[in-house]
Amino acid sequence: MTNRLSLFLAILIMSCTQPSKNTTVSGNIKGLQKGTLYLQHVKDEGFTTLDSLEMTSTTDFQLGCDLDEAEVLFLSLSKELDAERISFFADQGHTTINTTLKRFKYDAQIEGSDQQKLLESYYKNIERFKNQKLELIEAQLNAQKDGNLERSDSLQVKINKIVQRSYLYSINFALNNKDSEVAPFVAVSEIYDANVKYLDTINKVLPPKIANSKYGIILEEYIKTIKSE
Repeated sequence: MTNRLSLFLAILIMSCTQPSKNTTVSGNIKGLQKGTLYLQHVKDEGFTTLDSLEMTSTTDFQLGCDLDEAEVLFLSLSKELDAERISFFADQGHTTINTTLKRFKYDAQIEGSDQQKLLESYYKNIERFKNQKLELIEAQLNAQKDGNLERSDSLQVKINKIVQRSYLYSINFALNNKDSEVAPFVAVSEIYDANVKYLDTINKVLPPKIANSKYGIILEEYIKTIKSE
């Protein structure tokens, strides 16, 4: 009986001194020996720290915060504005991030929210357009070096078409996924310089929950700003 009472009291004390968070992020950073890990989000045009952890004896970590809605969070080893950061779309629940110290951002393997999975599928497809554009730009530079202006102009036409296709893909992606917070996020982060009529089209199809989300509100305010100018 005494042992059971002691165990109960220990659990009670831990629950009082370590309040649970509705969002947790855990994982491993291979090669990290010492440093401070920060969980951040963007607020007032800057990064605000939600949680931090001093890492000295293990490469495993766990951080947490309370989210009212799904939003993009950042994992960083520095508070500096230009620090390398791993971005991920978090929601209430758990996200796992495994990476390396050497390639902190680029080796990140993320498993988490439905929004994160949807955003990764978007980036995977949009990457193809970016790669095609880079190949054409390289070919164009070679044509210019050879003095072949006709080929250079022809390649520029192809580059413009790739850019148009990437914008159309992003617009259709947002429209087809209007029930997710990812839709307004893509609009304000990836195609903010598109014709305002396309941004307005995305904004008007968002259901109330998404329209009133963090990125839905940002999108609407951004459109109002553009129209007023």
